[in-house]
Amino acid sequence: MGGTVSIRARLTLWYGSALLLILIAVALTLYTVLARDMRSQVDRSLEEAAAVAVQALEQRGAVPFISFDDLTAEFPELAVLDKFYQIFSPAGVITIQSPHVKRHNIPLSRTALEAALAGQATLESARFRGEASIRLLSVPISRGGRLFTIVQVGASLNHVERALRRLLTVLLIGTPLALLASLAGGWFLAGRALRPVDAITAAAERIAGGDLSQRLTIPPSDDEIGRLAATFNNMIARLDASFQQVRRFSADASHELRTPLTVMRGETELALRRPRSAEDYRLVLESSLEEIDRVSRIVDDLLFLSRADLGQVPMQSAPVRLDTLLQDIRQQASVLGQDRQIQVTAGPLEPVTVLGDELRLRELLLNLVDNAVAYSKQGGTVELRLTQDRKEARLTVADSGIGMPPEERARIFDRFYRTDAARAHSKKGTGLGLAICKWIAESHKGRIEVESAAGEGSRFTVMLPLAPAPTR
Repeated sequence: MGGTVSIRARLTLWYGSALLLILIAVALTLYTVLARDMRSQVDRSLEEAAAVAVQALEQRGAVPFISFDDLTAEFPELAVLDKFYQIFSPAGVITIQSPHVKRHNIPLSRTALEAALAGQATLESARFRGEASIRLLSVPISRGGRLFTIVQVGASLNHVERALRRLLTVLLIGTPLALLASLAGGWFLAGRALRPVDAITAAAERIAGGDLSQRLTIPPSDDEIGRLAATFNNMIARLDASFQQVRRFSADASHELRTPLTVMRGETELALRRPRSAEDYRLVLESSLEEIDRVSRIVDDLLFLSRADLGQVPMQSAPVRLDTLLQDIRQQASVLGQDRQIQVTAGPLEPVTVLGDELRLRELLLNLVDNAVAYSKQGGTVELRLTQDRKEARLTVADSGIGMPPEERARIFDRFYRTDAARAHSKKGTGLGLAICKWIAESHKGRIEVESAAGEGSRFTVMLPLAPAPTR
């Protein structure tokens, strides 16, 4: 049943059930407390009336020889309309009785008589058929250590029972009405509270149809629904960006792979149109081998990035001296730039140790230096620098090459992205090297940044956390 009932209905039912229990508890508590207080008030009034009667009888003396009218004439404070009196002998026989109680024969109970003989007062209740209960207080009067008489004061509980009946009627009628009104209000409020959820559901259905441009209107209040809507919008924005990146990636990958395949196909078809010399065939095969190498590099880089996305690239964590590593790479880079008279120089190389995978860090630095050499102008310079502060190492690779405009710097680390100037300058790039560099830096809990301007070269800076100092 839980699967078929809406959240709105379940919230209302839970709210109604909790409210019903609260109303019942409040009603029972109110009824019990009020009944106890009213009966306690009656008992206190009986004790006050009994005290007056005992005082009057003790002053009067000879009780059996006086009527109640004579007693009230002498002590008018005994003439209380809502009370009646009975005076019993030590044997429990009525000697004086109020006129308005003579229609009832209210004998002294055995319990009251035994308590009076023991010198104790007794509070008890009596009920006659068709009438309200009567509350009775029996107080003994002793003289000379012996029981002289018993004064009994009584009062009807009719007004108490009538008030309690009215209260019970109000509670029996008011509790269901209050519950119904609360359920209606809860149903309305639950509907208003869940209205943004319906909007999220509708937007999700449109998004499922392929419309990732949908966004929710975020309410001005920073409540749970507002945060949910903001989170939903952020999620859809990330999904949209991811899908756009996948589309670009697919298009770029297709383009990068189609180009060498087209070159190989064209050269092969051209070579097969008519018989060629061995030298021509050798040139075609060399060109095809270059294109095959390029395709292999693209496929290898794609496989590496795919494994990296899945977390399947093993990473070592050992101390690595970046200054030593950078010296080795500088020597290799000097060979790369010899044919174009590009000098690779080293600025300050401070001794720096980081924790990481030496093979991956070498790949990161080689990619950056190779890019700097590839996109430098004839006779240009590539400078390597390594510094540190208290928390991180800063490795900089700067060139005086073609550079890039600001609007292209944001996408330079996207997979397969190459600027038009880069494509015109070098045909060998795949557009995956910087994406791999970014992944390696982030895998070492670092980051990579670029500063560049068109025609003024580029400066790539890698920030990596320093290895902790060894403990003694």
